[in-house]
Amino acid sequence: MEPAEVEFLAEKELVTIVPNFSLDRIHLIGGDLGPFNPGLPVEVPVWLAISLKQRQKCRLIPPEWMDVEKLEEIRDQERKEDTFTRMPSPYYMELTKLLLNYASDNIPKADEIRTLVKDTWDTRIAKLRLSADSFVRRQEVHAKLDNLTLMEINTTGAFLTQALDHMYKLRTNLQPGEAAHSQDF
Repeated sequence: MEPAEVEFLAEKELVTIVPNFSLDRIHLIGGDLGPFNPGLPVEVPVWLAISLKQRQKCRLIPPEWMDVEKLEEIRDQERKEDTFTRMPSPYYMELTKLLLNYASDNIPKADEIRTLVKDTWDTRIAKLRLSADSFVRRQEVHAKLDNLTLMEINTTGAFLTQALDHMYKLRTNLQPGEAAHSQDF
């Protein structure tokens, strides 16, 4: 899965906006949205919130977890724990990127939030690399990686599967080009 595909999935997450227009319910395949009344908060998918924000039709209210104090707690907890902690959203990185790129004027302390999320991401990726290294060194046959997000798995998945395939070939003394391939599709 490409990072753009993960971002596409993240755009389906709901966020709260405060519209500055009136409109009855919108009936979409994914469900009904609205009604939209000026000054009254309403939940919409991120893709619609961004579109409305770009047309200056709404103000975006950041998710509850997108707060400096909460993100500091999450970052500190991630640094303390040996295992992966549960993230506030399965798309925390993608949502941060999207919302800060298109609605940073509606998000207090946007630069601090960007830094805290990046710090958390870096900590988790470093932890994931250490886990993968340990997995390969110990020649494990399975791993339990709870609380990883799709983007984190996507980031290291291709590398890890290639590394495991090479390890398999080395263990079975196969030379490149021989007939017996383990997981070639």
